Amino acid sequence: MRIVAQYLVFVAIATTGCGQQTPTAADFAARRNRMVEQQLKLRGIKDERVLAAMAKVPREEFIPVDARADAYEDGPLPIGYDQTISQPYVVAFMTEQLRPKRSDRILEIGSGSGYQAAILGELVAEVYTIEIVEPLAKNAEATLQRLGYNNVHIKVGDGYRGWPEEAPFDAIIVTCAPEKVPQPLVDQLKDGGRMVVPVGERFAQQLYLLEKKNGELKESVTLPVRFVPMQREPEKK
Repeated sequence: MRIVAQYLVFVAIATTGCGQQTPTAADFAARRNRMVEQQLKLRGIKDERVLAAMAKVPREEFIPVDARADAYEDGPLPIGYDQTISQPYVVAFMTEQLRPKRSDRILEIGSGSGYQAAILGELVAEVYTIEIVEPLAKNAEATLQRLGYNNVHIKVGDGYRGWPEEAPFDAIIVTCAPEKVPQPLVDQLKDGGRMVVPVGERFAQQLYLLEKKNGELKESVTLPVRFVPMQREPEKK
């Protein structure tokens, strides 16, 4: 599934100058902590567990080597295959909206780099994540395994269809924009569960929080966003 390429109106993306030395592990840790303080807390992220996860997961490990110096800049970054790793604030915001609990089983649509799955892996029991671009799925799987996220399960496939074999899920997070909420995902969400999903055309999208109660969906709009459209596998003839 194609991963997020979003720009919120207040985002200013910085660049790295030519000849800059590769940051050390200590440099990355300091930048990660600064990101939490300046990009997340100052914009209203309050969940302490989410903030702790964002402070722990090494975002640079999910980014190509030649772009790692920019790992904690305030914006998305390219990860190959015309895809990006999402802006840290958006990752934190969407995660906080899910209200993840330690016992949860969460479905993610759009593995991309694997970064969002790693954040969730710090917070919940099991993460099931689907990616339609096979090389991205393989890269994400290798990174997650190398970093010890054994509770994250990834497969290549069409995220519109969800993962029925592992359903139902306590929460679902979607990192690409369908024109309407996929019914298979609604069906695979537990009653009492929450889904965060961007909906709309490329230049007119809203991030929705959906809460399922007694089989009905309660919808609320949280942010204007810009995500890449949801890709589908070709229909079989």
